[in-house]
Order: sequence, then structure tokens, then C-alpha cells
Amino acid sequence: MEKTTHFGFKDVAESEKAGKVAEVFHSVAQKYDVMNDMMSGGLHRVWKHFTLTTSGVKSGDKVLDIAGGTGDLARGWAKRVGKSGEVWLTDINSSMLTVGRDRLLDAGLMLPVSLADAEKLPFPDNYFNAVSVAFGLRNMTHKDLALKEMLRVLKPGGKLMVLEFSKVWKPLSPFYDLYSFKALPLMGKLIANDAASYQYLAESIRMHPDQDTLKQMMLDAGFGKADYHNLSAGVVALHKAYKF
Repeated sequence: MEKTTHFGFKDVAESEKAGKVAEVFHSVAQKYDVMNDMMSGGLHRVWKHFTLTTSGVKSGDKVLDIAGGTGDLARGWAKRVGKSGEVWLTDINSSMLTVGRDRLLDAGLMLPVSLADAEKLPFPDNYFNAVSVAFGLRNMTHKDLALKEMLRVLKPGGKLMVLEFSKVWKPLSPFYDLYSFKALPLMGKLIANDAASYQYLAESIRMHPDQDTLKQMMLDAGFGKADYHNLSAGVVALHKAYKF
């Protein structure tokens, strides 16, 4: 029998998960930024700014943004690497990638884009100085394979940054659960006419590895060092891993 994995709280065949996740993001692509601002009260912009400003990415660097969605991080990386650098925006979802590409063009940025599966990246070994993934790792079927691919395309001395929902500070859990499972689907219904996708969002966050588990997964994938920084009481964590 085929192996199963989680899609939110449901068990599905591994071969089905990518398609189900794709349906979610095809559905929410056009309202993605509006919903992000509503759901986080604008905090997602602060979390991404923290990622950019603590990255160490400099002029001339090559950066790969995986599951880059609507291009927020790619736009920030482009400013940091300048004309001598290189930034790739990738996503496995064509609807999200189209929105991201169009937003970059509207901002006057012509960056290379690629419809790419993080578990099979179409880039050579030891190519990038930095790889970033913001709110995308939890949707990947084989996170261990994706992490190994990210390691492969990084140069020695390169850095992986994973910004992702994580394990919230325990005293806040009851309030966070109430917000996640009541308010998020309601906002999804009212703003994006899609409650189910935001129910999946809440469930997928609960199924994602906690801070220390993800740190160990990075080390198991072959990174020489990994650590994390909690943001907003652990609602989100920024993990950084280094290739030696």
C-alpha cells in the first residue's frame, strides 16, 4: 500500500498531497496578500523584514527564494544583492508564481522565475549564497528531501533561512487555537470566499514540526549548524542553517 502523509488533520496518500496543496493555493492566490495582512495584523511584513535584515546577504550574492509566493522576500533580496547579484523566485504553484512575477514587474524588477518543486530543484550544486523559504516548508510532502536539496544548491559557507509558523508559547495556546480555528476560516469565507483553505492553514500549522524538531531535521539533512529565533511568542520562528 502507498505511504500516507498529512494534509491538515487528514491522512492522504503521499502522491495526492501536492495536488491538494496546489488546489489551496490556486484558490487563494489573488487574495493572498490581503489575507496575510488581515490574519497577522500586518505582522508578516515585520517577520519578513527581520529575515532580510538579519540574513547577512550582501551585494553580489546569489539568492534562491523557494515557495516565494507573491514575491515579498524576492523583492527584498533584490535590493540587497544589487545589480551585481542574482535572485531567483520559485514556487511549485503556477497561480502564486504568476502573481509574484507580476508584482515584481510592477515594482520595476525583472527577476528570473522558475516553476520548481523544492524536492527536485533545477539548479546546480554549490550555486547560491543563501536560500530562503517563507511559509512554504510546512506544505512540502517530504521535508527531509527538500532540506537536502536546499543544502545541495548552497555554496559552502552558505545559509538557509526558513521562516515558518511554529509552536506558540504554551500559555497563549488556548487563545491562539480559538483564533486559528474560528476566526481564520471566517475571514477566509468573508474575504476570499474560501473557508476550507484557511481551515487547512490552521491545521497545517499544528502538524508542522516544532522549533527543536525542525532544527534537528536541518542537522540530519547535513547542515553543519542550525538555530532558530522565536518571533511573536513562537507564533513564527526563523530557523537558520549553515553549510560547512
